[in-house]
Amino acid sequence: MVGSANAILAALISTVRHQHKHPVKGARAQATKSDLDAGLFLWFTHATEGAVGDVVKFKRSVKRGGKALSPWRFVFPLIGIAAGIAYGWTTLPRKDDISTTFSICSGAVRTTCVVDGDTFWLEGIKYRISDIDTPEISKPKCAWERELGERAKYRLQMLLNVGPFALSRGLRDEAKYGRKLRTVHRGGRSLGETLVDEGLAHRWIGSKQSWCS
Repeated sequence: MVGSANAILAALISTVRHQHKHPVKGARAQATKSDLDAGLFLWFTHATEGAVGDVVKFKRSVKRGGKALSPWRFVFPLIGIAAGIAYGWTTLPRKDDISTTFSICSGAVRTTCVVDGDTFWLEGIKYRISDIDTPEISKPKCAWERELGERAKYRLQMLLNVGPFALSRGLRDEAKYGRKLRTVHRGGRSLGETLVDEGLAHRWIGSKQSWCS
């Protein structure tokens, strides 16, 4: 393949030298130029095909332990790295740029209010705090759970109203019932962790933990 490309290139050089010694004009000159352009294109095609062919042959010749390397050996690690970068980027705390006043939710129309210790509405969108689980208010398993749930609700309202905060998304955007999954941060610290430290929330581990013993 490379030999053919070199032969074509040699013929082109000979043509250029001939034109330099015996210049032509008019239609003949235009035809000669077209032939030269076509020849250059043909030489480039042969040369690049040869280069690509050499690369393909090289890849096929790479072996380990007598067996050809599967391309999946490289694809899966790259997918893992990309997923790790994406997860790290989406979970980075954002700038504290949300500042508003939350009420306690009541009635059917809800805009910016707190439902319970881990659920709130912000500008008509319902959010679920993704890193914690707080006691149930609507269907508690015991009186103690209901009492703690009420405390968590009012404590979350207080925390949200203290000052600006940020919402950070994880790999999942929504939970069931259409609630947006977010962690809530202020100054780089999770407000959910504050509720956990105060005994008003459990860290979310993928399932609910009992508040009744």
